[in-house]
Amino acid sequence: MGDVLLAWGSDDVRAAEEPLLAAGVPLMDRAAFALATVVAARLRERRGRVGGARVVLLVGGGNNGGDALWAGVRLLRRGAEVTALLVSERVHPEGSVAFREAGGRLRSLDGSLDGSSDGSSVRVAAALAAQADVVLDGMLGIGARGGLRGTGAALVTALQETFAAVARPPLVVAVDVPSGIGVDDGSVPGPVLTADLTVTFGCFKPGLLLPPAAALAGRVDVVDIGLRNAGTPAVVRLGADDLAALWPVPGEAAHKYTRGVLGVVAGTPRYPGAAVLVSSAAVLAGVGMVRYVGDVGDAVLAARPEVVVGTGRVQAWAVGPGIDPDDEVAAARVRDAVGAAAADDLPVVADAGALGLLPDRLTPLTVLTPHAGELATLLGARGERVERADVEREPLRWAVRAQQLTGATVLLKGAVTVVAGPHGARYAQAEAPAWLATAGAGDVLTGLLGALLAGRSDDVRADPTLVAALAAAAASVHGRAARAANPGGPVAALAVAQALPGVVAGLVAPHETAAADA
Repeated sequence: MGDVLLAWGSDDVRAAEEPLLAAGVPLMDRAAFALATVVAARLRERRGRVGGARVVLLVGGGNNGGDALWAGVRLLRRGAEVTALLVSERVHPEGSVAFREAGGRLRSLDGSLDGSSDGSSVRVAAALAAQADVVLDGMLGIGARGGLRGTGAALVTALQETFAAVARPPLVVAVDVPSGIGVDDGSVPGPVLTADLTVTFGCFKPGLLLPPAAALAGRVDVVDIGLRNAGTPAVVRLGADDLAALWPVPGEAAHKYTRGVLGVVAGTPRYPGAAVLVSSAAVLAGVGMVRYVGDVGDAVLAARPEVVVGTGRVQAWAVGPGIDPDDEVAAARVRDAVGAAAADDLPVVADAGALGLLPDRLTPLTVLTPHAGELATLLGARGERVERADVEREPLRWAVRAQQLTGATVLLKGAVTVVAGPHGARYAQAEAPAWLATAGAGDVLTGLLGALLAGRSDDVRADPTLVAALAAAAASVHGRAARAANPGGPVAALAVAQALPGVVAGLVAPHETAAADA
């Protein structure tokens, strides 16, 4: 699947480790070797050599602390000066003995273990770490539940303050995962030391892909230690090859109806731009035809003369952008479209004003595309006590809850877009630049996703689980188009729509060429 990223939950990782450990496979040694190798390479980039480098280990009581200590042993043998700061009374026994015998210094935050007198406080420990070239975070691993507490939490707070005050803070390398993140759900329940690099063992963990924790992981390097994960991954991030495979590419016999017809209910005289953006995105994403139903057909036709104004046969609907739920006429159009889709078993994208006009129960063929505030409102209407800030703290939890309550596929928009579908389908796409947080961007996503669903309407009706993958694909292409529209700078929603043809061509053209050459 090309550059797809697959993440397995902590229980699955432990299940993959068990037979290897039972067979005597030295997983910790493999992990420590890989970690030390990566850190040594970064030290050479940073200062030219490993010898004489200052490395500080943050060591907890679990296996991550053992990984850090054994990596420290290897770095000591290469000439680095390595100090281990212990945030737990109990640390890996063999690792700590080997570390000390190799010449490393062990310092407890509750009192020095090596006889020196300057390692007894969190403040002194933070100052020591600030002078390092590299800090390895091995306080908590995948077995931890909840965030950092006590000494570990105090240390991270002190480190954040100290690092912010120095001109060149150390490179922070997280061991497997940044300590204190929600490994399986991406939450951040307490202080976390932001990593520049995470060296993760065997496979991605969900928290490395999911918001808000993903933003704290930095670059993620997956190192092979021999794990063979089985079953279904917990979270998927689609890559370019997946997008090309999912995109509805017309064959030689295609015509506009076989390529998909999308019905659009969007925009009002107060918000005509929403209709223009939805329709433009759908046309430019490659749908066969757009039928517009609403009050601003003249504005839509002025921008997109290809659009047909009026009712007729469609293969999918995109409803809601620019719609005021209190506008009885516009609300009736949304309800009519959703009802017609249900009667004909057609896919629907419901955004913005449509989210409060839907029946209580839906099917996975309906994709809800809220931002955090809209999702909180939707959940509140179904009896959940949740605010926008709660959704932002735990996006996956609340997206999944919305999927469970409604039966729909849920696409929760954000810096990392989360998709929750039936049968545990979970996606996290992070291609969007921060510049995409702009008016009208959601309207473009609605039209883009609507085009995908219309183009693959027969496929999703036969296999509704495909809808979540298509939603993730739309989020990915949406972000890629924003980057293409103006790399590294401000971008307007219409520019994102106008970039879609080039982005789609860049994805599918290599596959088209390969097929022609076969």
